[in-house]
Amino acid sequence: MTGRIVRRLSLAAAVVVLVSIAVFALLHLVPGGPAGIASGNPKTTGGDVARIREQFGVDRPLPVQYLLWFRQVFLRFDFGTSYVTGRPVGRMIAERLPATLELMGSALLLALAAGGALGTLAAVRRGTAVDQVFTLATSAGLSIPVFWLGLAAIWLFSIRLGVLPAGGREPIAAGAGWAGRIAHLILPAAVLAVAWCASWSRYLRAGLVEILDGDFIRTARAKGLAERSVVLKHAMRGAVLPAATVLVMQLPALFTGAVITETVFAWPGMGRLFYEGLQRGDSSRVLGIIVISSLLIVLMNALGDVVCMALDPRARPAPRERRSHGGAR
Repeated sequence: MTGRIVRRLSLAAAVVVLVSIAVFALLHLVPGGPAGIASGNPKTTGGDVARIREQFGVDRPLPVQYLLWFRQVFLRFDFGTSYVTGRPVGRMIAERLPATLELMGSALLLALAAGGALGTLAAVRRGTAVDQVFTLATSAGLSIPVFWLGLAAIWLFSIRLGVLPAGGREPIAAGAGWAGRIAHLILPAAVLAVAWCASWSRYLRAGLVEILDGDFIRTARAKGLAERSVVLKHAMRGAVLPAATVLVMQLPALFTGAVITETVFAWPGMGRLFYEGLQRGDSSRVLGIIVISSLLIVLMNALGDVVCMALDPRARPAPRERRSHGGAR
Protein backbone atom coordinates (compact mmCIF):
# COMPACT_ATOMS: atom_id res chain seq x y z
CA MET A 1 0.00 0.00 0.00
CA THR A 2 2.88 2.35 0.81
CA GLY A 3 4.43 1.74 -2.61
CA ARG A 4 1.16 2.57 -4.32
CA ILE A 5 0.87 5.83 -2.39
CA VAL A 6 4.43 6.78 -3.35
CA ARG A 7 3.74 6.01 -7.01
CA ARG A 8 0.50 8.01 -6.84
CA LEU A 9 2.28 11.04 -5.37
CA SER A 10 5.04 10.78 -7.99
CA LEU A 11 2.44 10.73 -10.73
CA ALA A 12 0.72 13.70 -9.11
CA ALA A 13 3.98 15.68 -9.14
CA ALA A 14 4.45 14.87 -12.83
CA VAL A 15 0.90 16.04 -13.58
CA VAL A 16 1.54 19.37 -11.82
CA VAL A 17 4.70 19.92 -13.88
CA LEU A 18 2.92 19.08 -17.16
CA VAL A 19 0.06 21.42 -16.28
CA SER A 20 2.52 24.21 -15.50
CA ILE A 21 4.27 23.71 -18.87
CA ALA A 22 1.00 23.86 -20.80
CA VAL A 23 -0.34 26.90 -18.96
CA PHE A 24 3.00 28.72 -19.12
CA ALA A 25 3.18 28.26 -22.88
CA LEU A 26 -0.44 29.32 -23.44
CA LEU A 27 -0.16 32.44 -21.28
CA HIS A 28 3.01 33.55 -23.03
CA LEU A 29 1.48 33.07 -26.48
CA VAL A 30 -1.34 35.53 -25.85
CA PRO A 31 -0.86 39.32 -25.62
CA GLY A 32 -0.31 40.57 -22.10
CA GLY A 33 2.29 40.35 -19.39
CA PRO A 34 4.38 43.29 -18.23
CA ALA A 35 5.01 44.54 -21.76
CA GLY A 36 1.31 44.43 -22.62
CA ILE A 37 0.40 46.30 -19.45
CA ALA A 38 3.04 48.93 -20.11
CA SER A 39 1.99 49.36 -23.74
CA GLY A 40 -1.48 50.36 -22.55
CA ASN A 41 0.02 53.58 -21.19
CA PRO A 42 0.14 56.20 -23.97
CA LYS A 43 3.29 57.76 -22.45
CA THR A 44 5.24 54.49 -22.67
CA THR A 45 7.87 54.45 -25.40
CA GLY A 46 9.38 51.49 -27.22
CA GLY A 47 12.51 51.77 -25.10
CA ASP A 48 10.44 51.60 -21.93
CA VAL A 49 8.72 48.42 -23.12
CA ALA A 50 12.10 46.86 -23.99
CA ARG A 51 13.53 47.71 -20.56
CA ILE A 52 10.44 46.26 -18.84
CA ARG A 53 10.69 43.06 -20.87
CA GLU A 54 14.37 42.75 -19.95
CA GLN A 55 13.66 43.48 -16.27
CA PHE A 56 11.05 40.71 -16.01
CA GLY A 57 13.04 38.31 -18.21
CA VAL A 58 10.34 37.95 -20.88
CA ASP A 59 12.74 38.89 -23.67
CA ARG A 60 14.42 35.47 -23.51
CA PRO A 61 13.38 32.31 -25.42
CA LEU A 62 10.29 30.61 -24.03
CA PRO A 63 12.09 27.40 -22.85
CA VAL A 64 14.62 29.50 -20.95
CA GLN A 65 11.83 31.53 -19.36
CA TYR A 66 10.09 28.37 -18.21
CA LEU A 67 13.25 26.83 -16.73
CA LEU A 68 13.95 30.03 -14.80
CA TRP A 69 10.35 30.17 -13.60
CA PHE A 70 10.42 26.45 -12.68
CA ARG A 71 13.54 26.92 -10.56
CA GLN A 72 12.02 29.95 -8.88
CA VAL A 73 8.66 28.31 -8.12
CA PHE A 74 9.37 24.64 -7.47
CA LEU A 75 12.82 24.94 -5.90
CA ARG A 76 12.60 28.28 -4.09
CA PHE A 77 8.81 28.35 -3.56
CA ASP A 78 8.73 31.91 -4.89
CA PHE A 79 5.84 32.69 -7.26
CA GLY A 80 7.29 36.00 -8.35
CA THR A 81 5.72 39.44 -8.37
CA SER A 82 2.42 40.53 -9.82
CA TYR A 83 2.80 42.58 -12.99
CA VAL A 84 -0.19 44.73 -12.01
CA THR A 85 0.04 45.31 -8.27
CA GLY A 86 3.77 44.81 -7.76
CA ARG A 87 3.08 42.58 -4.75
CA PRO A 88 4.46 39.06 -4.23
CA VAL A 89 2.06 36.52 -5.76
CA GLY A 90 2.59 34.08 -2.89
CA ARG A 91 1.44 36.68 -0.37
CA MET A 92 -1.61 37.52 -2.48
CA ILE A 93 -2.59 33.83 -2.64
CA ALA A 94 -1.99 33.34 1.09
CA GLU A 95 -4.35 36.24 1.82
CA ARG A 96 -7.12 34.81 -0.38
CA LEU A 97 -6.76 31.09 0.37
CA PRO A 98 -8.59 31.17 3.76
CA ALA A 99 -11.68 32.68 2.12
CA THR A 100 -11.75 29.93 -0.51
CA LEU A 101 -11.29 27.19 2.09
CA GLU A 102 -14.06 28.74 4.20
CA LEU A 103 -16.45 28.75 1.25
CA MET A 104 -15.56 25.24 0.09
CA GLY A 105 -15.72 23.80 3.62
CA SER A 106 -19.12 25.35 4.29
CA ALA A 107 -20.48 24.14 0.94
CA LEU A 108 -19.13 20.65 1.57
CA LEU A 109 -20.72 20.37 5.02
CA LEU A 110 -24.01 21.71 3.69
CA ALA A 111 -23.99 19.29 0.75
CA LEU A 112 -23.19 16.34 3.01
CA ALA A 113 -25.94 17.14 5.51
CA ALA A 114 -28.63 17.88 2.94
CA GLY A 115 -27.56 15.12 0.55
CA GLY A 116 -27.51 12.48 3.28
CA ALA A 117 -30.96 13.42 4.55
CA LEU A 118 -32.54 13.69 1.09
CA GLY A 119 -30.93 10.51 -0.25
CA THR A 120 -32.03 8.49 2.76
CA LEU A 121 -35.58 9.86 2.63
CA ALA A 122 -35.90 9.13 -1.10
CA ALA A 123 -34.61 5.57 -0.64
CA VAL A 124 -37.01 4.82 2.20
CA ARG A 125 -39.94 6.34 0.25
CA ARG A 126 -38.91 4.96 -3.14
CA GLY A 127 -41.68 4.82 -5.73
CA THR A 128 -43.77 7.44 -3.92
CA ALA A 129 -44.41 11.09 -4.70
CA VAL A 130 -41.51 12.05 -2.41
CA ASP A 131 -39.14 9.97 -4.52
CA GLN A 132 -40.43 11.51 -7.74
CA VAL A 133 -40.00 15.04 -6.40
CA PHE A 134 -36.48 14.09 -5.27
CA THR A 135 -35.59 12.82 -8.74
CA LEU A 136 -36.91 15.99 -10.38
CA ALA A 137 -35.13 18.27 -7.92
CA THR A 138 -31.78 16.51 -8.19
CA SER A 139 -31.97 16.47 -11.99
CA ALA A 140 -32.54 20.22 -11.93
CA GLY A 141 -29.67 20.69 -9.47
CA LEU A 142 -27.28 18.84 -11.76
CA SER A 143 -28.46 20.67 -14.89
CA ILE A 144 -28.64 24.32 -13.78
CA PRO A 145 -25.36 26.22 -14.37
CA VAL A 146 -23.72 27.58 -11.23
CA PHE A 147 -23.50 31.15 -12.53
CA TRP A 148 -27.21 31.22 -13.43
CA LEU A 149 -28.20 29.80 -10.06
CA GLY A 150 -26.04 32.39 -8.32
CA LEU A 151 -27.59 35.28 -10.23
CA ALA A 152 -31.08 33.93 -9.56
CA ALA A 153 -30.30 33.62 -5.83
CA ILE A 154 -29.05 37.22 -5.72
CA TRP A 155 -32.17 38.46 -7.51
CA LEU A 156 -34.54 36.58 -5.20
CA PHE A 157 -32.94 36.81 -1.75
CA SER A 158 -31.06 40.11 -2.07
CA ILE A 159 -33.02 42.27 -4.52
CA ARG A 160 -36.60 41.07 -4.14
CA LEU A 161 -36.70 39.90 -0.52
CA GLY A 162 -33.72 41.81 0.87
CA VAL A 163 -32.94 39.16 3.50
CA LEU A 164 -29.36 38.29 2.52
CA PRO A 165 -26.41 40.33 1.19
CA ALA A 166 -25.67 40.10 -2.51
CA GLY A 167 -21.93 39.61 -2.24
CA GLY A 168 -18.72 40.13 -0.34
CA ARG A 169 -17.38 38.39 2.73
CA GLU A 170 -17.40 41.06 5.41
CA PRO A 171 -20.41 43.21 6.46
CA ILE A 172 -20.12 46.94 5.78
CA ALA A 173 -21.75 47.97 9.03
CA ALA A 174 -19.46 48.05 12.04
CA GLY A 175 -20.16 45.65 14.89
CA ALA A 176 -22.03 43.08 12.78
CA GLY A 177 -19.79 40.30 14.12
CA TRP A 178 -20.15 36.63 13.21
CA ALA A 179 -23.82 36.99 12.33
CA GLY A 180 -22.92 39.36 9.50
CA ARG A 181 -20.19 37.05 8.19
CA ILE A 182 -22.51 34.06 8.25
CA ALA A 183 -25.16 36.06 6.38
CA HIS A 184 -22.63 36.79 3.63
CA LEU A 185 -21.64 33.12 3.50
CA ILE A 186 -25.12 31.61 3.18
CA LEU A 187 -25.86 32.38 -0.50
CA PRO A 188 -22.49 31.45 -2.07
CA ALA A 189 -22.16 28.32 0.06
CA ALA A 190 -25.71 27.21 -0.77
CA VAL A 191 -25.25 27.81 -4.49
CA LEU A 192 -21.94 25.93 -4.53
CA ALA A 193 -23.47 23.04 -2.56
CA VAL A 194 -26.53 22.51 -4.80
CA ALA A 195 -24.87 20.47 -7.56
CA TRP A 196 -22.84 18.33 -5.13
CA CYS A 197 -25.83 17.74 -2.89
CA ALA A 198 -27.81 16.53 -5.91
CA SER A 199 -25.01 14.23 -7.08
CA TRP A 200 -24.11 12.69 -3.74
CA SER A 201 -27.72 12.19 -2.64
CA ARG A 202 -28.47 10.25 -5.84
CA TYR A 203 -25.52 7.92 -5.22
CA LEU A 204 -26.62 7.40 -1.63
CA ARG A 205 -30.20 6.69 -2.68
CA ALA A 206 -29.07 4.16 -5.29
CA GLY A 207 -26.91 2.35 -2.75
CA LEU A 208 -29.63 2.27 -0.12
CA VAL A 209 -32.29 1.04 -2.54
CA GLU A 210 -30.07 -1.88 -3.53
CA ILE A 211 -29.19 -2.77 0.05
CA LEU A 212 -32.72 -2.42 1.43
CA ASP A 213 -33.77 -5.33 -0.82
CA GLY A 214 -31.03 -7.58 0.59
CA ASP A 215 -31.58 -10.75 2.60
CA PHE A 216 -29.88 -9.46 5.75
CA ILE A 217 -32.23 -6.45 5.80
CA ARG A 218 -35.24 -8.76 5.63
CA THR A 219 -33.71 -10.79 8.45
CA ALA A 220 -33.25 -7.67 10.58
CA ARG A 221 -36.86 -6.69 10.01
CA ALA A 222 -38.02 -10.22 10.83
CA LYS A 223 -36.25 -9.95 14.19
CA GLY A 224 -38.50 -7.03 15.03
CA LEU A 225 -35.97 -4.21 14.75
CA ALA A 226 -37.38 -0.74 14.25
CA GLU A 227 -37.24 0.62 10.69
CA ARG A 228 -35.06 3.51 11.85
CA SER A 229 -32.52 1.08 13.26
CA VAL A 230 -32.63 -1.09 10.13
CA VAL A 231 -31.92 1.85 7.83
CA LEU A 232 -29.38 3.79 9.89
CA LYS A 233 -27.44 0.96 11.55
CA HIS A 234 -27.59 -1.83 8.98
CA ALA A 235 -28.32 -0.52 5.50
CA MET A 236 -26.36 2.72 5.83
CA ARG A 237 -23.07 0.88 6.44
CA GLY A 238 -23.05 -0.66 2.99
CA ALA A 239 -24.48 2.37 1.20
CA VAL A 240 -22.03 4.91 2.61
CA LEU A 241 -18.95 3.25 1.06
CA PRO A 242 -19.72 3.84 -2.65
CA ALA A 243 -21.16 7.28 -1.89
CA ALA A 244 -18.05 8.22 0.11
CA THR A 245 -15.82 7.01 -2.72
CA VAL A 246 -17.62 9.22 -5.22
CA LEU A 247 -17.56 12.13 -2.78
CA VAL A 248 -13.80 11.96 -2.28
CA MET A 249 -13.09 11.63 -6.00
CA GLN A 250 -15.33 14.60 -6.81
CA LEU A 251 -13.86 16.92 -4.19
CA PRO A 252 -11.36 18.51 -6.64
CA ALA A 253 -14.26 19.68 -8.79
CA LEU A 254 -15.24 22.01 -5.95
CA PHE A 255 -12.41 24.28 -7.10
CA THR A 256 -14.08 24.79 -10.48
CA GLY A 257 -17.38 25.70 -8.89
CA ALA A 258 -15.62 27.95 -6.39
CA VAL A 259 -14.07 30.05 -9.17
CA ILE A 260 -17.48 30.75 -10.70
CA THR A 261 -19.24 31.24 -7.36
CA GLU A 262 -16.59 33.62 -6.03
CA THR A 263 -16.82 35.69 -9.19
CA VAL A 264 -20.62 35.94 -9.08
CA PHE A 265 -20.78 36.81 -5.36
CA ALA A 266 -17.60 38.95 -5.26
CA TRP A 267 -16.19 36.53 -2.68
CA PRO A 268 -12.54 37.53 -2.03
CA GLY A 269 -10.99 34.12 -2.57
CA MET A 270 -8.56 32.49 -4.98
CA GLY A 271 -11.24 32.12 -7.64
CA ARG A 272 -11.90 35.84 -7.81
CA LEU A 273 -8.16 36.55 -7.66
CA PHE A 274 -7.73 34.23 -10.65
CA TYR A 275 -10.53 35.94 -12.58
CA GLU A 276 -9.08 39.39 -11.91
CA GLY A 277 -5.66 38.19 -13.05
CA LEU A 278 -7.11 36.93 -16.33
CA GLN A 279 -8.93 40.21 -16.88
CA ARG A 280 -5.81 42.29 -16.35
CA GLY A 281 -3.37 40.00 -18.14
CA ASP A 282 -1.39 39.30 -14.96
CA SER A 283 0.23 36.04 -16.06
CA SER A 284 2.44 35.65 -12.97
CA ARG A 285 -0.65 35.73 -10.74
CA VAL A 286 -2.56 33.30 -12.97
CA LEU A 287 0.37 30.87 -13.09
CA GLY A 288 0.77 30.91 -9.32
CA ILE A 289 -2.91 30.21 -8.69
CA ILE A 290 -3.01 27.41 -11.28
CA VAL A 291 0.04 25.72 -9.76
CA ILE A 292 -1.43 25.91 -6.24
CA SER A 293 -4.86 24.72 -7.43
CA SER A 294 -3.49 21.85 -9.51
CA LEU A 295 -1.30 20.77 -6.60
CA LEU A 296 -4.30 20.73 -4.25
CA ILE A 297 -6.39 18.87 -6.82
CA VAL A 298 -3.88 16.09 -7.43
CA LEU A 299 -3.29 15.77 -3.68
CA MET A 300 -7.03 15.39 -3.17
CA ASN A 301 -7.12 12.70 -5.85
CA ALA A 302 -4.26 10.90 -4.13
CA LEU A 303 -6.08 11.28 -0.82
CA GLY A 304 -9.16 9.84 -2.50
CA ASP A 305 -7.23 6.70 -3.45
CA VAL A 306 -5.97 6.30 0.11
CA VAL A 307 -9.46 6.76 1.56
CA CYS A 308 -10.91 4.24 -0.93
CA MET A 309 -8.28 1.68 0.02
CA ALA A 310 -8.90 2.31 3.72
CA LEU A 311 -12.68 1.98 3.42
CA ASP A 312 -12.83 -0.84 0.90
CA PRO A 313 -10.35 -3.74 1.19
CA ARG A 314 -11.20 -4.76 -2.39
CA ALA A 315 -9.53 -1.57 -3.65
CA ARG A 316 -6.22 -2.48 -2.06
CA PRO A 317 -3.50 -4.03 -4.23
CA ALA A 318 -3.28 -7.78 -3.92
CA PRO A 319 -0.19 -8.98 -2.05
CA ARG A 320 2.45 -10.57 -4.21
CA GLU A 321 2.65 -14.29 -3.99
CA ARG A 322 5.78 -15.49 -2.34
CA ARG A 323 7.88 -17.64 -4.59
CA SER A 324 9.44 -20.66 -3.05
CA HIS A 325 13.09 -20.94 -3.87
CA GLY A 326 13.69 -24.24 -2.20
CA GLY A 327 11.17 -26.23 -4.19
CA ALA A 328 8.44 -28.46 -2.82
CA ARG A 329 9.15 -30.14 0.46
